Amino acid sequence: MMKLYISIIATLLLVGCTAEKKPNVKSSMYQSVSPQEATLVQSGKDKGSCVRCGMNLVMFYKTSHAAEYKGKHQQYCSIHCLEDHLGEGVTLKNPKVVDVASLKFIPVGSAYYVVGSKKRGTMTRVSKYAFLDEEMAKKFQVKYGGKIMRFSKALEVTKEDFK
Repeated sequence: MMKLYISIIATLLLVGCTAEKKPNVKSSMYQSVSPQEATLVQSGKDKGSCVRCGMNLVMFYKTSHAAEYKGKHQQYCSIHCLEDHLGEGVTLKNPKVVDVASLKFIPVGSAYYVVGSKKRGTMTRVSKYAFLDEEMAKKFQVKYGGKIMRFSKALEVTKEDFK
């Protein structure tokens, strides 16, 4: 009987050690999506990395921002990295943010940001998630907390993050 128990335990251990992780499965991080759901606007070998900090854009997709700089499309993992670039006095054209509900890029001027929710942020302790539809932002806010604001105010809050 003891040999049977040892055999069962050994089999379970072997199965657990050899089980393969399923490819393209979403991370447990709220910011993450599968590679098929992400839109990467950059080109080249580093198109999947934030232009400022190098973080993985698929992993931090729901907080991604994008803009044009010197004729090139650039993508940022967060509003913090976008603000960091703006802080150098550069002019970015056509800034966009990912709408959490549709996972599509939208103009930052059309976005309703939920700032300070219970969901973890990217490059900050104060989360910032954007929505095209104000009602979706309100639903998110009811569920996870935070304050709803427009881009300019969310950018102000971002500037305070690292003081």
